[in-house]
Amino acid sequence: MRGYTEDKDAYLRRLRRIEGQIRGLQRMVENDEYCIDVLTQIAAATKALQAVSLGLLDEHLRHCVAQAIAEGGEVADAKVKEASDAIARLVRS
Repeated sequence: MRGYTEDKDAYLRRLRRIEGQIRGLQRMVENDEYCIDVLTQIAAATKALQAVSLGLLDEHLRHCVAQAIAEGGEVADAKVKEASDAIARLVRS
């Protein structure tokens, strides 16, 4: 069981909504909409994806990393490094 399993339906709803935003962006470009309007919608979609990412990261820390730390040893070290690497990727994006 993954840390986000209990909230899986909510995550899927949010991702479907983001998918709709992306399709809307495609239509905007196809229709030669004003650049700033397209950029505004890109910023909104990016923020929505970041919110999903932060939610999944929080779930990972609370479930997977916390469980690994409770067990201790090399598994805990690996999970903490994995989480740190994921945070670094999110910060760079």
